Amino acid sequence: MTRMTCETSPRRPRVFSGIQPSGDVHLGNYLGAIKRWVDGQRVKENYFCIVDLHSLTVPQDPEILRQQTRSLAALLLAAGLDPAQCTLFVQSHVSAHAEACWLLNCVTPLGWLQRMTQYKDRAARQESVSTGLLDYPVLMAADILLYDTDEVPVGEDQQQHVELVRDVAERFNRLYGDLFALPAAVIPDAGARVMGLDDPTVKMSKSHVHVPGHAIRMLDEPEAIRGAIARAVTDSGHEIRFSEDPVRAGVNNLLGIYRAITGKTADAVEADFAGTRGYGDLKRTVAAVVVAELTPIRERHAALMRDTGELDRLLARGAARARAVADPKLREMKRRTGLLLPD
Repeated sequence: MTRMTCETSPRRPRVFSGIQPSGDVHLGNYLGAIKRWVDGQRVKENYFCIVDLHSLTVPQDPEILRQQTRSLAALLLAAGLDPAQCTLFVQSHVSAHAEACWLLNCVTPLGWLQRMTQYKDRAARQESVSTGLLDYPVLMAADILLYDTDEVPVGEDQQQHVELVRDVAERFNRLYGDLFALPAAVIPDAGARVMGLDDPTVKMSKSHVHVPGHAIRMLDEPEAIRGAIARAVTDSGHEIRFSEDPVRAGVNNLLGIYRAITGKTADAVEADFAGTRGYGDLKRTVAAVVVAELTPIRERHAALMRDTGELDRLLARGAARARAVADPKLREMKRRTGLLLPD
């Protein structure tokens, strides 16, 4: 009877999403990922992971990293993630991730990692590259495969990494029998690529978040948000509509932000600005919706950070739920690769 019930009631699609605790979370992170996580958490089975092990691939101040990890957890909860509806946890709290990474390392050819675009780009900018930076995609594979993930929401710059995850899973399955599901990369459309306010031809980035006028941080005060949008690069025109003309990238960026926050169609967005006199009005309107969206989040975040004990308890419960899924998968990986299992 139990087996029949399982067959007629398949589980919801399982989604794994990761976010690093290093750097300040900005509007692009929120619209491209976090807001979508919140909106979709009741529809699918979601695992949201603060990937602190990934952040160690570049030098970190230990105390700052710990503070940023708690702050990011508080921010995700403040933005609307509900521990009753999803699993939110810190990567290093589930040791199966690191152990599974080693097992997957042993079936992953070095050449696969050396061809990763992000690795090559970062390596070109650094005098010394850590093994962790090279191995970053295998840890990402462990993150995803431990949960029989169906979908991985990513930006276009991470699509290659999800393809590698599939390659690693297929190789393990060929060597040791089918164990892993093959995840699919899911790339959002509107709002997925929020561009820099100072240069709308480049993606808004954590690495440039402290450059004046580049980004809006999620915890910025309203005055800072209005000021950043008021200084946003536009062009010499006056027509407020979406365009494929690269010259109008700044206006496109502002309209894209407005569309992502309001949830309106492109036509509806253009209709909202049909009677607008110029870019000044556009910027004030966009600033107003951004302030209205982020102010409650900033206030809830402050309240959560005043009670880190409760925050740590929520993360501990999330880690326990994650371990309940990841540990049995890791045990089966060990068994299949020939490791002697303890009783």
